[in-house]
Amino acid sequence: MQNTGRFNALVLGLSLFLGLSVLGWLLAHAAISVKEYERTVTVKGLAEQEFMADVVIWPIAFTLANNNLSVLYQELEANTKTITAFLSQHGIADDDISVATPAITDKSAQQYSGPSGAEFRYTAMQTVTVYSTAIDKVRDVMNRLSELGQQGIVISGNNYQSQTEYLFTRLNDVKPAMIEEATRNARGVADKFAQDSESSLGKIRKATQGQFSISPRDNNNPHIKKVRVVSTIEYYLSD
Repeated sequence: MQNTGRFNALVLGLSLFLGLSVLGWLLAHAAISVKEYERTVTVKGLAEQEFMADVVIWPIAFTLANNNLSVLYQELEANTKTITAFLSQHGIADDDISVATPAITDKSAQQYSGPSGAEFRYTAMQTVTVYSTAIDKVRDVMNRLSELGQQGIVISGNNYQSQTEYLFTRLNDVKPAMIEEATRNARGVADKFAQDSESSLGKIRKATQGQFSISPRDNNNPHIKKVRVVSTIEYYLSD
């Protein structure tokens, strides 16, 4: 009876020893696996493409001055009609042309005026704006502005309000392909890193899509837009 008890105790002790040994091996193996998964590499992938702008906003501004307000308004109306007729003559659609309310300044009503007074009491600025998707046609008409000068209209082109804008509105259409390209470029960089470090590239751990930027290609070609995005991607590495 006593021998049987000792045998049972021996079997129980041996079982506990084997169980703890197996448990220790499993825990050690799991720790090694977790440590392997902690090895990562973070890379950036760039995608950059050029696109033609699809909208142009072209403000045509001119100024007039006169001491007679009624005459000033008549001159504004006449010049505006000349400009809109010029645009229509060269193929700009009527729906693409808009006329803003003129800005009239009465210099005699200003608190701070020169001691000798201005030559003209009233000055006015009028803007005729072209908003069009026909980029090439509008750019061609821009090169013909001297025709308006020959008709006695002086265009104001040096102020901020008169700057031409080119817009690229199809960003959502090109986003998927550009993100794919940025991701592919990032993986190429990560593959090279893995090879150099004698590792194998694993799955993506984390990815961040950078913000898209749109800028003119250069100062001479503002109608050509450079679209750029940089994606940051973190990959797992393994031996």
